[in-house]
Amino acid sequence: MKLIIAYIQPEKLNDVKQELFKEDICKMSITNSLGCGQQGGYTESYRGYEVEVNLLQKIRIEIAVNEDYVDKTIKAIIAGAKTGHIGDGKIFILDLVECIRIRTGETGSEAIG
Repeated sequence: MKLIIAYIQPEKLNDVKQELFKEDICKMSITNSLGCGQQGGYTESYRGYEVEVNLLQKIRIEIAVNEDYVDKTIKAIIAGAKTGHIGDGKIFILDLVECIRIRTGETGSEAIG
Protein backbone atom coordinates (compact mmCIF):
# COMPACT_ATOMS: atom_id res chain seq x y z
CA MET A 1 0.00 0.00 0.00
CA LYS A 2 1.21 3.49 -0.87
CA LEU A 3 0.08 7.01 -0.15
CA ILE A 4 0.60 9.25 -3.16
CA ILE A 5 0.69 12.98 -2.48
CA ALA A 6 0.76 15.36 -5.42
CA TYR A 7 1.00 19.15 -5.51
CA ILE A 8 -0.32 20.61 -8.75
CA GLN A 9 -1.46 23.91 -10.26
CA PRO A 10 -5.10 24.72 -9.36
CA GLU A 11 -6.11 25.09 -13.00
CA LYS A 12 -4.92 21.52 -13.74
CA LEU A 13 -7.18 19.82 -11.17
CA ASN A 14 -9.94 18.91 -13.63
CA ASP A 15 -7.40 17.53 -16.12
CA VAL A 16 -5.79 15.38 -13.41
CA LYS A 17 -9.17 14.12 -12.20
CA GLN A 18 -10.16 13.18 -15.75
CA GLU A 19 -6.92 11.21 -16.24
CA LEU A 20 -7.39 9.45 -12.89
CA PHE A 21 -11.00 8.54 -13.71
CA LYS A 22 -9.83 7.00 -17.02
CA GLU A 23 -7.70 4.62 -14.94
CA ASP A 24 -10.56 3.79 -12.53
CA ILE A 25 -9.01 5.82 -9.71
CA CYS A 26 -11.85 7.68 -8.03
CA LYS A 27 -10.94 7.82 -4.33
CA MET A 28 -8.92 10.89 -3.42
CA SER A 29 -8.70 13.82 -1.05
CA ILE A 30 -8.20 17.34 -2.38
CA THR A 31 -6.91 20.26 -0.30
CA ASN A 32 -6.10 23.86 -1.18
CA SER A 33 -2.58 24.74 -0.10
CA LEU A 34 0.03 27.47 -0.36
CA GLY A 35 3.64 26.91 -1.26
CA CYS A 36 6.54 27.73 -3.47
CA GLY A 37 9.16 25.73 -5.21
CA GLN A 38 11.68 26.50 -7.90
CA GLN A 39 9.53 29.21 -9.46
CA GLY A 40 9.77 31.20 -6.22
CA GLY A 41 7.14 33.89 -6.33
CA TYR A 42 6.40 37.24 -7.86
CA THR A 43 6.22 40.94 -6.93
CA GLU A 44 3.09 43.02 -7.26
CA SER A 45 2.09 46.52 -6.33
CA TYR A 46 -0.57 46.96 -3.64
CA ARG A 47 -1.69 50.51 -2.82
CA GLY A 48 1.60 51.88 -4.02
CA TYR A 49 3.79 49.42 -2.13
CA GLU A 50 5.76 46.59 -3.66
CA VAL A 51 4.66 43.27 -2.13
CA GLU A 52 6.52 40.03 -2.68
CA VAL A 53 4.19 37.07 -3.02
CA ASN A 54 6.23 33.92 -2.43
CA LEU A 55 3.47 31.53 -1.39
CA LEU A 56 1.45 30.50 -4.43
CA GLN A 57 -1.87 28.66 -4.68
CA LYS A 58 -1.46 24.90 -5.11
CA ILE A 59 -3.74 21.88 -4.91
CA ARG A 60 -2.72 18.91 -2.76
CA ILE A 61 -4.08 15.54 -3.87
CA GLU A 62 -3.80 12.50 -1.59
CA ILE A 63 -4.56 9.03 -2.94
CA ALA A 64 -4.09 5.75 -1.07
CA VAL A 65 -3.59 2.86 -3.49
CA ASN A 66 -2.62 -0.79 -3.53
CA GLU A 67 0.69 -1.71 -5.18
CA ASP A 68 -0.87 -2.58 -8.56
CA TYR A 69 -2.28 0.97 -8.91
CA VAL A 70 0.87 2.96 -8.06
CA ASP A 71 2.27 3.31 -11.59
CA LYS A 72 -1.15 3.98 -13.14
CA THR A 73 -1.84 6.69 -10.58
CA ILE A 74 1.51 8.44 -11.10
CA LYS A 75 1.20 8.34 -14.89
CA ALA A 76 -2.34 9.73 -14.73
CA ILE A 77 -1.28 12.63 -12.46
CA ILE A 78 1.63 13.49 -14.75
CA ALA A 79 -0.56 13.29 -17.87
CA GLY A 80 -3.08 15.69 -16.38
CA ALA A 81 -0.73 18.13 -14.65
CA LYS A 82 2.25 18.46 -16.99
CA THR A 83 2.67 21.68 -18.96
CA GLY A 84 6.45 21.56 -19.28
CA HIS A 85 6.92 24.79 -17.33
CA ILE A 86 8.36 25.46 -13.89
CA GLY A 87 5.66 25.02 -11.24
CA ASP A 88 3.94 21.93 -12.65
CA GLY A 89 4.26 20.34 -9.21
CA LYS A 90 5.67 17.36 -7.36
CA ILE A 91 4.58 13.82 -6.51
CA PHE A 92 5.60 12.09 -3.29
CA ILE A 93 5.14 8.36 -2.69
CA LEU A 94 5.05 7.10 0.88
CA ASP A 95 4.72 3.61 2.29
CA LEU A 96 1.34 3.19 3.93
CA VAL A 97 1.72 1.04 7.02
CA GLU A 98 -1.96 0.42 7.69
CA CYS A 99 -5.41 1.38 6.48
CA ILE A 100 -8.66 0.76 8.36
CA ARG A 101 -12.15 1.27 6.93
CA ILE A 102 -14.16 2.66 9.83
CA ARG A 103 -17.56 1.45 8.58
CA THR A 104 -16.65 -2.26 8.29
CA GLY A 105 -13.43 -2.63 10.26
CA GLU A 106 -11.61 -3.98 7.18
CA THR A 107 -7.87 -3.49 7.25
CA GLY A 108 -5.01 -3.41 4.76
CA SER A 109 -5.54 -3.57 1.02
CA GLU A 110 -9.22 -4.57 1.42
CA ALA A 111 -9.85 -1.29 3.23
CA ILE A 112 -8.36 0.76 0.39
CA GLY A 113 -10.56 -0.93 -2.17
